This record gives sequence, structure tokens and C-alpha cells, in this order.
Amino acid sequence: MQFERFGKYDEQTYRNQFEKKFSFLEFNKIMVQQHAGEDLAIAFDPSYISKSGKKTPGVGYFWSGVAGQAKWGLEIGGLAAVDMDNHTAFHLDAVQTIDLKEDETLLKYYGRVILERKEALKEVSKILLADAYFSKITFVDPLVAEGFAVISRLRSDADLKYLYKGAQKKGRGRPKKHDGKINIKELDEDKIKKVSEVEDEKIHSGIVFSKSLKMNIRLVIVKTKRKDKWSHKLYFSTDTEMDWEKILTYYKGRFQIEFLYRDGKQFTGLDDCQARSANKFDFHFNTSLTSVNLIKVAHWMTVPKNERGSFSMADAKSIYHNELQINRFVRKFGINPYTKKNKHKIRQLTYYGWVHDKMHKREKKIKLAT
Repeated sequence: MQFERFGKYDEQTYRNQFEKKFSFLEFNKIMVQQHAGEDLAIAFDPSYISKSGKKTPGVGYFWSGVAGQAKWGLEIGGLAAVDMDNHTAFHLDAVQTIDLKEDETLLKYYGRVILERKEALKEVSKILLADAYFSKITFVDPLVAEGFAVISRLRSDADLKYLYKGAQKKGRGRPKKHDGKINIKELDEDKIKKVSEVEDEKIHSGIVFSKSLKMNIRLVIVKTKRKDKWSHKLYFSTDTEMDWEKILTYYKGRFQIEFLYRDGKQFTGLDDCQARSANKFDFHFNTSLTSVNLIKVAHWMTVPKNERGSFSMADAKSIYHNELQINRFVRKFGINPYTKKNKHKIRQLTYYGWVHDKMHKREKKIKLAT
């Protein structure tokens, strides 16, 4: 309905278009390959979509991280390419959580969604990032079997064991693999080395066995001190050869996918679809998040890295809204926008609504360029 208000076609034309299939994954993958940096990882994270009513396909109770509880509505599983060089994320594909198979858990379903797109995703990266909820064997093991390296976080009380590297006993029997349970408070630093220590923070890393994942992992233990009390978090990678600093950097970069959801919900109508068709929902979710990609490429990636600052959808939306209004005034009042005086005024109005220092810098660059 908003497209009809500002676009060239009527509402039904847009509704019919939303029913058609389009490969957003392929489109966004090409965009990432052309515009993103070389250091990439794949992030997966579900997002709650508010929706009332009972007839919408896929509606049910889903976890809302903002509310901290399960709420009635929809859910999408989002895949994004995290660009570590530019500290941002690009949307790849959004899949509505719907049509789970019989006896299929949510974790198995999420894993199936990723594996169904494995060939396209591997062209972007084989590193997959997910939060602590996904650090379970039903999710991790199938992905590792298909060649992905999973980076996530374990529970603070995870059952971990040292690897045995001593001499093996002669004779019959299975070789000894493990050398006792790991006590985080009393680490054996010969087996899990301290790799960094600064005030109020200690970091240890080593290859250990995870009982819950049933595999060897590269573990990174980050201990922090607050109010004279030490706490810890356990990060891991299924790629045991990966550097501990990369593991922490990648996991921190995973949060960039949350900014995609934020921008989609605040600026491109991710929450606002009123359709009753699963195909239309799929088209809507992906169109909303892909629009964020297009804005980012057109208005942010074109600026030199040392000058661009943080990405702002609000600024880009202000520009487009101002241009729409200005062009309407120009046509209705017969104003010549190309005179020297009018060109300067139109530039000022186009960037109206930006933060003052941003606008001032932008105007200065425009004046220098002209």
C-alpha cells in the first residue's frame, strides 16, 4: 500500500509481484562478492516478527530476544555475510520458520535451512557464526560434516576434557584420548596456554574435547574481573587450527547481523507485511533486508573507509525523502534546478535532516568538488 502511495503502479500490481519467486540469495551473494572485503564469514540468527491473527502461514509462539520471552507472531532465520574488513554485514537470505518436518526440532530445522543453501554460502565463506543457543551437536555436527567451520560460545559450565599427549600403554585396548576434566578456575597452563593478560582480563586457549559436541575444538577462555570477582566465557571453533584472536574477532562480528534486523524493522518495513501468503512473506522479508544492502552499497561503501564513519539508514532515508519532495516542487512550480543559485539551495534541502557536523562536512566537500 505504501508502494502504491509513492510508486507508479497500483496496489494489486505490487501484490502480484510479491507472489513471484526471486533468488535473493544469488542476488545478494553477487553484491557481496563485488562490494565487500575479502575477510568474510556467514552469520545465522533467527529474528522474531510481530504478527497478530491466526490465519497467517507459520504463525505461532517464537522467542523474542527484545521481550525476553516467547511471543505470538512469525520468525525468520536470517543468513548474512559479515564483512570483517568493513565491520558490517550484508543480508544474504531470510527463510520463514515454517513447515517443520515430523519429529524435527528447531535446531535440526535451522541446520537444514543452512545446508539446503550450502553451495551458495560456501562461495562466500566456510566460516559460520552463531550464538550460544546453537552450540549443540544437533546443529554443529551436520555443518562440520559438510565442511563448515562453526564459531560459537559454550555454556559457562560446559563439560570439557584435556587431550592426552603422553605415551600410550602397550597391549590391547583403545588408546587413551583424554586426560581429565577441565576445571576453569584451576587451569593446567601446560595444556591450555595463557595467550593474553591485561588488567582485569586473562585469555587462555588450547585444543580440548567437548563432551556435548563429541569432538575436538579450539577453545578460547576469556576471564574478566569485575568488583573483585572473576567470571568467564567460553568461545570455540570447530577448526582447531584457527587462531584464538580470529575466533574472538569473528564472534564479536556476529552481532552485525542484529543491525540488519534493526534497520529493516525501523526503516524498510520488515515488520509491516499484511499478506496471507507464504510466498509474499518470503518476498517481503528479503526485499526489506536487501534494501538495506543496496543503501549500504550506494551511500556508505562508496565513501573512503577513513571518512565514512558509522552506517546510518536514517541519513539515507532522509536524503531520498527530501529528493522526492524537492522533485515534486520543481515539477509543480516550474523551477529550473540547474541554475547556480538553485543548485546550491537544492543541495542544502537534499541533506536537510542530517546531523549538523555531517551536513557541514558534506556541504564543504560539495563546494570543493564544484
